[in-house]
Amino acid sequence: MDKQELNALLSLLDDPDKDVFLQVREKLLSIGPQVIPALENVWEQSFDTSIQVKIEGIIHNIQFNITSEALKEWATTPEQNLMTGALLIAKYQYPDLNTDKIKRQIQQIRQDIWLELNDKLTALEQVKIINHILFEVHNFSGNTQNYHAPQNSYINNVLESKKGNPLSLSLIYLIVAQDLKIPIYGVNLPEHFVLCYKDTHQLLTVRTKRDEEMIAKGILFYINPFSRGAVFGKGQLDIYLKKMDLDIQPEHYQPCTNLEMIKRLLRNLVFSYKKLGYADKQDELQKLLDALG
Repeated sequence: MDKQELNALLSLLDDPDKDVFLQVREKLLSIGPQVIPALENVWEQSFDTSIQVKIEGIIHNIQFNITSEALKEWATTPEQNLMTGALLIAKYQYPDLNTDKIKRQIQQIRQDIWLELNDKLTALEQVKIINHILFEVHNFSGNTQNYHAPQNSYINNVLESKKGNPLSLSLIYLIVAQDLKIPIYGVNLPEHFVLCYKDTHQLLTVRTKRDEEMIAKGILFYINPFSRGAVFGKGQLDIYLKKMDLDIQPEHYQPCTNLEMIKRLLRNLVFSYKKLGYADKQDELQKLLDALG
């Protein structure tokens, strides 16, 4: 569409006929992200708040469609990079997000940990270093006061506030660990989220039958980032699951995929906005979740 045609279309935004506006809206949505600068220009020049609201809605819908398509594409990639998935979710709420800044923040944490690592460290020693850098040097902690706040699920907010929920803290922990080739994975528990250290090549003294079972499955121990990286064994996980009074499944003990983590992140946001009464955001995030299958 040339500039003259686009200007003619934009001039119809203030048409009082609702059907005309709906047709204009659909046409603009079909053009996609390249029409956003022109819409922003009209918004800046307009003194009519009703026109500005209409434009804001169209821009939001375009950006939502971009996020939805990008998430679908991300889900089909073999690696399903965890940081990429988390950034896509954050861009739903913050379309103009400076992703390079977030990557620099993560890279700084990674660098601080890498400087302390060496090839002779045991699994527990590696985790101790990660815990020290994340929770003592960078001061991350669990957000116990606003546990269900949606801000806890956006990686940019968690990096700025240094506070998050079990999933978001696990996500940052895991992004760094995966980048450092440390075999730590997410464990998708009911109403909680933890990590596990899985490495069949590590040596661990067998003390109990449970230790033997865990080693057979390649899991040395579990990690709770919401409790400053506390390390625990299968026995404590058994106790937690029994307290939940649920039908215990094998996946409660085993690593989950990055895709499952991003789905859990979206479910957390759906719940957060439902709790706040933000029906529009709840519906949109449910659509993003549905888009992942």
